[in-house]
Amino acid sequence: MGRPSRRARFVVRTLVTGVLLGLVPVSNAAPAAAADDPTTAYEAGMPDDNFDDEGAGEQDDFAGATSTGTSTLVAGRAGDFQLKKGGDLSGLVSQLDAALPKETLTDLMKVENTNRDAAWDDGCGTKTIYDSDLTPYHRVCWKSDDATSTEWVPQAITGISDAQEDETWGTSDSNPLAVASYDAQNPGRSDYASGGLNNCLLSTAADACNEKGVRVSFFNTTSHEYRHVLLVWPYVNSRNHISFDALHAREGSCVSVVTSSCAAQNGIHAGGMAWYGNYLYVADTANGLRVFDMRQILDLNPDNDDSVNDPTPDGLTSDVTEKKLIGRQSNVWYSFGYRYVMPQVASLKMTTAKNGGSTDNSQCYSTGRPKVSYVSLDRTGTDHMVIGEYCNLNAGGDSPGRVATYPMTALTTAVEGAAGTLADADAAYGLPATGTFNGEPLWHKIQGVMRYEGKWYFHRSNGYSTGRLLQATVQTVNGTDRLVAASTVLKSAIGPEDLYLTHGRGTGLAPQLWSLSEHASSACSSCKREIYSYPMSDVIGGFGS
Repeated sequence: MGRPSRRARFVVRTLVTGVLLGLVPVSNAAPAAAADDPTTAYEAGMPDDNFDDEGAGEQDDFAGATSTGTSTLVAGRAGDFQLKKGGDLSGLVSQLDAALPKETLTDLMKVENTNRDAAWDDGCGTKTIYDSDLTPYHRVCWKSDDATSTEWVPQAITGISDAQEDETWGTSDSNPLAVASYDAQNPGRSDYASGGLNNCLLSTAADACNEKGVRVSFFNTTSHEYRHVLLVWPYVNSRNHISFDALHAREGSCVSVVTSSCAAQNGIHAGGMAWYGNYLYVADTANGLRVFDMRQILDLNPDNDDSVNDPTPDGLTSDVTEKKLIGRQSNVWYSFGYRYVMPQVASLKMTTAKNGGSTDNSQCYSTGRPKVSYVSLDRTGTDHMVIGEYCNLNAGGDSPGRVATYPMTALTTAVEGAAGTLADADAAYGLPATGTFNGEPLWHKIQGVMRYEGKWYFHRSNGYSTGRLLQATVQTVNGTDRLVAASTVLKSAIGPEDLYLTHGRGTGLAPQLWSLSEHASSACSSCKREIYSYPMSDVIGGFGS
């Protein structure tokens, strides 16, 4: 006799429990079915999220011609960086909160809920991704499948030092570190007709065919374990039920020629991230910031037993074994196989109109809507968020990039305010236009920024070779405040990305500058991805101040 299905075992378990409690009458009548949902694998009725697509070659060092770009100093205009809160999502998030169980980050970080082991320091083996100018203090290495995954590419980093001045989250001693990765497969799912891509509607398609958007990996830096959480966007499906999908990744339903009515959307790059208080701010290159709430982590497998579908508060069940479905489908909740999902609670969009130039290969412009390619937090004075643009001058455009700062009070007010609430930048600058590197401008291809005690630090990528750490200060030149580059350039690691500072005010430890590498061993035979920190004193000393 075959083993009963997970769904059947859940129904039997529920009925037996109900009979024992006197809640369900003993009869041969079948239980009433829940309201119907769409039965197709992809929700054709999902609304557009009204976010623009990013360029296809976003943050690609190899886009465009080689070593032909030239750099010109551009102005930084704070008005170009104005942000506005998008449509109100609170009602949709409340519906999800009522439909699904919720977990706290403190509980998520417990050993019984973290499910992946990370290697630390000497456990990472030979130091293959670092150059001689800076020696890492901490090294964190992913579990083997994450270290070499071609689907998930790490980009952004933040943690408890951004979140809390005292570096403590509730009663937890986990000192969380958070890393965002984007789904780099981007096959377009059912957009196979436009470019010979896979048709993800086929039952034979692999689960990697689905565009899963962005996931955040939360590391318990005490136990050296971590857990992935999928970021999602809430919406009401075609049967008027609350559901969710991956970020900016509406599932396409094309079966032949791709049209606007069935086309899919690619996910976002998540090149930067900052966690401040309860909110997690994630960069959305072409639009602004997506905002998530640490108090809204939904748990689709509370009993931690994948073999049994768990009941949900809305009377349905959740399934974490099916890796090709997401959201509410046929009256079952799916999440591409992830136990935890975190729904978007707000958006902050740039108000400035786009420049008319192409951005398909990471081009940038001196005027118009800026990109949000990387994000960090400055706690060394009044708390500020720092954002900036990745630009590849070899592909064209007229700008090496711009950066701006926002008081965190303004961003928090916008997130918690009504739709349309504005948040203004209080400073903006163009990147320096001095120096060359490998026969091209030094100051472009910036992947991360950090402002610390008045000085600015930038991570400059270099394809699959060792990147560079740059420094600049704001100086008044001809009556205008500008970023002026330091003459020293430090060699960093292969594939350098976002920057994050652990300030040590709660732990008493010396400040450390954290970053991470994006390249897997499949792209670099002698290296693998790592997360790492440099003593901030070494960084400062390396630049001479």
